[in-house]
Amino acid sequence: MSPRRKPKPPFNLKLFLAKANGGRTNAEYRTGQSIFVQGDPADAIFYLREGRVKLTVVSKQGKEAVVAILKDGDFFGEGCLAGQQLRMATAIALAECSVVKLEKVAVVQLLHKEPAFAEVFMAHLLSRNIKIEEDLVDQLFNSSEKRLARVLLLLANFGKESEPDLIIPKISQETLAEIIGTTRSRVNFFMNRFRKLGFIEYNGGVKIHSSLLNVVLHD
Repeated sequence: MSPRRKPKPPFNLKLFLAKANGGRTNAEYRTGQSIFVQGDPADAIFYLREGRVKLTVVSKQGKEAVVAILKDGDFFGEGCLAGQQLRMATAIALAECSVVKLEKVAVVQLLHKEPAFAEVFMAHLLSRNIKIEEDLVDQLFNSSEKRLARVLLLLANFGKESEPDLIIPKISQETLAEIIGTTRSRVNFFMNRFRKLGFIEYNGGVKIHSSLLNVVLHD
């Protein structure tokens, strides 16, 4: 009787990137520091090991919008793999961040030589595409109150396999207003309303309760 094979351990992306040779740079960023700026050459992708990053876009008329809030385990700047020559957005650290910069050439080689890495990266791209579609539907059909509730729940990781973060990272009401496309005064009004209804708490940060889902699900 042949011995039973031991199950293959799950792919550990952080460990893999720590051991990767060449084309990789580790960097630390302070809160408010730019990782790259809209219009910079797009020659690498980034992996967020720790922290939070916001992606913003500025129109030709000077209007700024937040297009994404990234968390631990997210890739960003991957547009260079699709032929993007210049950055379409600016990446700014919302908190102290630990980031791995992967040169475009090195990533292309990894995608060809490391199936496990390619699988994780493809899962990221699919997840990002789904998130973009959900954001579009949210902007088109939901009120600003529902959009704010959804953003807060996403920041708290509700709906993920892991345990939710009850205290969301520090984020200004101006940033929340930019994400959902409304004014700071409206965000302040809704945040106070959520607090009075017991959906959130202020305690050195914003504590999110699952009851906030009622705002999203209510017609």
